[in-house]
Amino acid sequence: MTDPNAIRPSALDQLPDRDPEETAEWQASLDAVTKAAGPHRAAYLMRRTLERAEGNGVALPKLLETDYVNTIPTAAEPDVPGDEAMERRITAWNRWNAAAMVTRGAKYGVGGHIATFASAAWLYETGFNHFFKGKEADGSGDQLYIQGHASPGIYARAFLDGRLNEAHLDNFRRESGGNGLPSYPHPRRLPWLWEFPTVSMGLGPLSAIYQARFNRYLTNRGIKDVSASHVWAFLGDGEMDEPESTAALALASREGLDNLTFVINCNLQRLDGPVRANFKIVQELEAQFRGAGWNVIKTLWGTAWDELFALDTTGALVRRLREVPDAQVQTYQTRDAAYIRQDFFGKDPALVEMAKLLSDDKILECFHLSRGGHEARKVYAAYKAAVEFKGAPTVILAQTVKGHTLGEGFASKNANHQMKKLSVDEFKTMRDLLDLPIRDSDFVDGVVPYGHPGADSAEVRYLQERRAALGGPAPARRVHPVAPLPAPAEKAFASFDKGSGSQNVATTMAFVRLIKDLVRDKETGRRWVPIVPDEARTFGMESLFPSLGIYSPKGQTYEPVDRDQLMYYKEAENGQILNEGITEAGSMADFIAASTAYSTHGEAMIPFYIFYSMFGWQRTADQMWQLGDQLGRGFLVGATAGRTTLTGEGLQHADGHSPVIAATNPAALTYDPAFAYEVATIVKDGLRRMYGEAAPGEDPDVFYYLTVYNEPLPQPAKPAGLGVDEGIVKGLYRFNTAESAGVTVPANAPRVQLLGSGTAIHWALEAQKLLAEEWGVAADVWSATSWSELRRDALEADAALLRGEERVPYVRQALQGAEGPVLAVSDYMRQVPDQIAQWVEQDYSSLGADGFGLSDTREAARRHFGVDAQSIVVAALAQLAKRGETRAAAVKEAREKYGL
Repeated sequence: MTDPNAIRPSALDQLPDRDPEETAEWQASLDAVTKAAGPHRAAYLMRRTLERAEGNGVALPKLLETDYVNTIPTAAEPDVPGDEAMERRITAWNRWNAAAMVTRGAKYGVGGHIATFASAAWLYETGFNHFFKGKEADGSGDQLYIQGHASPGIYARAFLDGRLNEAHLDNFRRESGGNGLPSYPHPRRLPWLWEFPTVSMGLGPLSAIYQARFNRYLTNRGIKDVSASHVWAFLGDGEMDEPESTAALALASREGLDNLTFVINCNLQRLDGPVRANFKIVQELEAQFRGAGWNVIKTLWGTAWDELFALDTTGALVRRLREVPDAQVQTYQTRDAAYIRQDFFGKDPALVEMAKLLSDDKILECFHLSRGGHEARKVYAAYKAAVEFKGAPTVILAQTVKGHTLGEGFASKNANHQMKKLSVDEFKTMRDLLDLPIRDSDFVDGVVPYGHPGADSAEVRYLQERRAALGGPAPARRVHPVAPLPAPAEKAFASFDKGSGSQNVATTMAFVRLIKDLVRDKETGRRWVPIVPDEARTFGMESLFPSLGIYSPKGQTYEPVDRDQLMYYKEAENGQILNEGITEAGSMADFIAASTAYSTHGEAMIPFYIFYSMFGWQRTADQMWQLGDQLGRGFLVGATAGRTTLTGEGLQHADGHSPVIAATNPAALTYDPAFAYEVATIVKDGLRRMYGEAAPGEDPDVFYYLTVYNEPLPQPAKPAGLGVDEGIVKGLYRFNTAESAGVTVPANAPRVQLLGSGTAIHWALEAQKLLAEEWGVAADVWSATSWSELRRDALEADAALLRGEERVPYVRQALQGAEGPVLAVSDYMRQVPDQIAQWVEQDYSSLGADGFGLSDTREAARRHFGVDAQSIVVAALAQLAKRGETRAAAVKEAREKYGL
């Protein structure tokens, strides 16, 4: 039987062999080496040959894995500038205070993480002393994505440099009383320190890639030269299992983002156990990143291993390191020298002989302590190589020990993620290990003291001098004093006030038309950032392609297939549109980078991200929380919205709930506009609030979510009269009355108030006519542009009442004196309009598209969910009958008449 692995065709097999004799000689040479020196030597030679070929630019597939050793040999490591002994003392203070902060907080039961920073201390300290540029540096400084669980160490360093005091540290995870420190990097809670929220794992690496890409976008478009900025993302090896962590690796490589470095802390542990118990996470990550085109630097072993590698004349040590699974490496960390001699060295005769030359102390130093991520020299070499590498992003795989220096009870223990404190004796052992001048008498009543060498100490002066040389403190978030953007010309918005006449227009098209006008504005047009996930033509945005261009760092290296068309596909190095592939997550990462450029780079950018509404909040709501956390500003636009409006697509495309999810986000202002003029009014007000002059008490650090529809419908003129614009922005205004609508109703006719949002207002208007003509009922129609904003206002009014202030919710003011019951309807589940129910004084009921979506015509879908005009009529009659204002039999008659 033929071995299926014996024949492995490759692309070369498809080419004729120009010199079979030469090929045979090469193959014979490999056979001879294998026979004479063994397969390990043959494999070694092949790897070195492939590496040489790669270095000479020979077109061969790359090696996806290299040996389990440091990428940069010891002999090639540069000297570390500065004072290593001083940096060691600074790191010791930071380690101590990070552990003390979490331990002191344990008495309040607020938790905290000790072990992560303990493993990564040198990864941060080396960067802070030599690489991370501050906000006063060229461009905008560097952008630092700090691993969330390492935050105590960052607070400890800010304490050392004078930016925090003991009161701050004692309020770690206790924010309500003031002077508190949030658990993790959180710009909304500590906006002067943190730029990027990262603890929702996987979002940090994804956002870092798109931040680096957006930096290039700003530079290439001539908005601001930020080519000197470097993006650093500090990640955990377990975090890399999150799909978002690796979702955009190919984009980073494809666009040559050499302004980006990932530093993955490979302490081989997740929260509850090994990352890859039976495998090797470093090798897996190396293959993944190298396969995606990244430059990979492995920093695995400390200098104590140099002697062992020098003794490895047969390659047995390197082979053994490759085959030992990660969980066993963790076991070596906790076992004595005798166990390591037997289990690690005892597997190969050559290693047995090597072990005879090693003392027990040497073995324990190597296997317990000496990791590349714990040595400034090794880390410095990796960082220097990363920032000097051109043409691709770099990932540094730094091996560390989780819980390093915290004592035997912490190091490499599966439970250390959940261990929140050290005992006094453990702290004293740690003090001695770190050689800190802390006395036993400093432990008063068993409370561990904070340590500080003094504001004028050599350590603090050194730290501050290094940061000054690099452009100021880091991490730091700065909101640069930027003048408000001038308001666009009024005609861009006013053109929608007169309506569309006899032409039917979808609100999606109205929004796109508005944007086309706004991007032409001389003052602010270049600051718009259109973002779309490969659906631009669906939303009618193809007309923007030739005029704005699609951003591509390579420009357009091909002739587009639609070159003869007016709206051809145009890519440009300075293109304005970010037209992503099929990736809502990537598009949201684009949006976050653009929406926070006002603080990251001191440049106000106006992003709008348009997407299928079903595939926004449902898919990427976590990133929308990240957007709010990061104080982002801009417009999210859920297009093809509603559960019944996107005809034919069915359940998976039928959005009946995005406003519900959006309403849970405190930073999201959610609107469901019905008409083109409402869209224009809302966008105009959003530009004023976020980019112009916010009114007193208004928070500019918000973002807008607008739902727009693909159903072409009549677009009426804006009603005349005062208060319409205010009502649109606040969430409710009366569109018409039965009398102003021109329907005929008898005198003293029973009256009902119909509240509709989005496309549902058209059903309400049809119901208004049916109620008058067929049932003698007068109906007034209201446009509810934002149920959630009405609710927020009402909640604030309730809170004011509890404080003794007199305040009436706007929804109650608007409906005051309106006759009859209130019936609300939308193209979403009833939970959306029901947000305001408790503040409506009239009898209140609602209709909505609850349940799963389905494929059918719009009319059939609306009849199925009971939200069409006829269903509204029946529901209105039922409310009036309940109040005794119409015949009870009328409800049955209407059901039968309309076939409900």
